[in-house]
Amino acid sequence: MPVDHDPTTDFIAGTTAGIVGLLIAHPFDTVKVRLQNPDLSSRYHSVSHAFATIIREERFSGLYKGIASPLATCAFMNGLVFASYKFFLKAQMVDGSIPSLTEVAIAGSCCGVAMSIFATPIELIKIRQQNMLESGLGSVSASKLIYTIHREHGLKGLFRGLTATAFRDLGYGAYFFGYEASSRYLTSLSPGLNGSTSLSDSSQRSIPLWMLFISGGVAGVVGWLPTFPMDVVKTRMQSTETPGARSIMRPEVTTGDNPYRTTISTIQHSYRTGGAGGFLRGLSPTMLRAIPVNMATFAVYETVVGILSP
Repeated sequence: MPVDHDPTTDFIAGTTAGIVGLLIAHPFDTVKVRLQNPDLSSRYHSVSHAFATIIREERFSGLYKGIASPLATCAFMNGLVFASYKFFLKAQMVDGSIPSLTEVAIAGSCCGVAMSIFATPIELIKIRQQNMLESGLGSVSASKLIYTIHREHGLKGLFRGLTATAFRDLGYGAYFFGYEASSRYLTSLSPGLNGSTSLSDSSQRSIPLWMLFISGGVAGVVGWLPTFPMDVVKTRMQSTETPGARSIMRPEVTTGDNPYRTTISTIQHSYRTGGAGGFLRGLSPTMLRAIPVNMATFAVYETVVGILSP
């Protein structure tokens, strides 16, 4: 992945890649959120049953509930992810050489924590919409949810789950590490690439599409595995209201004595009620989406960078 071109190029390429990835990922994300929500997960026996039930009860469009919020901000978010990753990467480099994998991991982790500030309110709105079952509630707009949450809790209400989101997004370190490590390995095995050992070498633009697909798929899996339990914690916190709040959500999605008040209380309650396995709820649809989504994301990103770079 080149590191020496205009940040605008990163932003445009990341924007395009993010839109493509989101359209592929969102149905899987909806199923993941439903399976992670303890008030709704009992409705579904498996991933396939969840897909079938949502389509039967809420039509195919039910799989795309909550997509307006991330789609409206997708250009901003994904563009910033790649641009900020390159910023943190360049900050560690003093001689213009190819960054080490340690530097890649550090840059990715810093990028993830920085992006969690933007991701938290976006995902909060998305998750609230994904947890609405009936068609009437499903029509609640993102703007109405924002207004309701802000009225009940103020600005801090929109940042519910920020700490959990930041810990989860540390996974961007593993994400970019997985992509860079696998791409360097594959490149080193391909004599036709003139000895280039990394996609960070911007002088080498003729990277085969199959290599981008494999590296992107590896990145998706490696990026999720270490921090997925924290994604469960984040989803459970953002799926529920704080005690005493009025809500337009279904009654069973809100609780008067909410055990998901904080990150620590959510971890404790989740372990007491579901054991260690409870922190893997929704892992299957996440892994199913991670491979094709990130294959497409990195392939589109690198392709756009190749088009825009001189």
